Amino acid sequence: MGESSYGQESSANKSITTSLEIDGLLAGVGYAIRPSDLPHVAERLEKLDSAIIAAAAAGLPPEFLCSGAVHYNPSDLAAWVDSMSMLTSLSSPPIHPAPAPWPVQIYAPAPLSTPTVDLLAPEDAGINLVHLLMSCADSIHRDDHPSAANLIHEMQILLPRVGTEFGIGKVGAYFIDALDRRLRSRPSPPAEDEILYHYFYESSPYLRFAHLTANQAILESFNGLDRVHVIDLNLKHGLQWPALIQALALRPGGPPFIRLTGFGPPAICEVGRRLADFARSVNVPFAFTLLDEVQPNLLRVEPGETVAVNSVLQLHQFLSDPGSPGPIDSVLSWVKALRPRIVTVVEQEADHNRPGFLDRFTEALFYYSTVFDSLESAAPGAGPEVYLQKEICNIVCCDGEERVERHEPLASWRARFGRAGLWPVPHGSSAFRQASMLLTLFSGEGYSIEEVEGCLTLSWHGRAVISTSAWHCGDGVDAPPLAGNICF
Repeated sequence: MGESSYGQESSANKSITTSLEIDGLLAGVGYAIRPSDLPHVAERLEKLDSAIIAAAAAGLPPEFLCSGAVHYNPSDLAAWVDSMSMLTSLSSPPIHPAPAPWPVQIYAPAPLSTPTVDLLAPEDAGINLVHLLMSCADSIHRDDHPSAANLIHEMQILLPRVGTEFGIGKVGAYFIDALDRRLRSRPSPPAEDEILYHYFYESSPYLRFAHLTANQAILESFNGLDRVHVIDLNLKHGLQWPALIQALALRPGGPPFIRLTGFGPPAICEVGRRLADFARSVNVPFAFTLLDEVQPNLLRVEPGETVAVNSVLQLHQFLSDPGSPGPIDSVLSWVKALRPRIVTVVEQEADHNRPGFLDRFTEALFYYSTVFDSLESAAPGAGPEVYLQKEICNIVCCDGEERVERHEPLASWRARFGRAGLWPVPHGSSAFRQASMLLTLFSGEGYSIEEVEGCLTLSWHGRAVISTSAWHCGDGVDAPPLAGNICF
């Protein structure tokens, strides 16, 4: 007795060899659509398409084609197409002979190719791009690098169809580049460019918001003091400090002596000279020290100086993987040992310190999509987004100690500062009012300022992008009174 397997024909059973037999089987279970009709349906759809185009050319409204349409059983596709085509005789498409019946055969789907991409509408191409980005990240998460490489190739073909001038195409181009760099072990983009930094500063409210709110808190904490020492953990180009120097110069009773200690590479020594020249021009006693790394033994605090510690988009670089020891605890311990009157902190309101690559990639993609969208409203075209390329590449490409862009949300920082013995200092109404006035300088209507438990967040269409907070040691240093406003 012979055995038969799935897909083999038996002499005891009749095989299905014609489309007519398949038609009969489908009709038996209630379907009016027939495979043998499909070539004719295709011809009728072509005729209907020509009629629609002709109607539009004749100026007829779309309702003309469907006002008398009969709604048949949706499964009876041929009859429905005929009912639509009979409503107009505006054009006579060429008559093609009915092609031979389709063979009963199953084919594997063809791989994505350029002609298939060209048929996609831009909106559909954008959705497909997001799907491919997530699939590629998942492949990397599973260490399936060949699949990830194929997906990157598909996205590079799809990207011109989506467009890189705005929307998901623009942010997607940066993430595709970052994924490709990760797979090919290509070096990250070059170090920060001063021109890009200034362009980003002028084109968006984010850095201005950070500097304004931090300076306002420092100004209020220095009320009535004669010798103050500002320690900036990330001096960069020094754009934050002219406004504070000017505000202290206008203080009733005269300005205090200001010592500014900045951390940064030796190349920014010129920043200190420019700040000293500016302080001299407004008659403010000023001293500047530059240190190239955060080390307690290098920092000098003179007797009688009141200390303020400032960190704008810097503390996250001292973090490590969750649950692993990192330098952040030592840095916060050192900050508290200085007994500062105030500690001002500005950080991205994001969660890019997750250990899993897929979670981190997903959060980064949606976060920077929000940021790019806000930048397009203020400065359409390429420009300020280029400044963020280094951040995106570090989040996507790097792991271990090389990954320094480890952004965490405000709730995580609040818990961490509490464990370190630092207590919140609520931002006053002056900071909120000044920050709200700042937003009027930008055309985007989606920006908003929100107060969250004494901290301020800058949001775009309800999505928090950046947060600012102030802290003190909690050992007898009270929250300072109001002392004027920072001008921008």
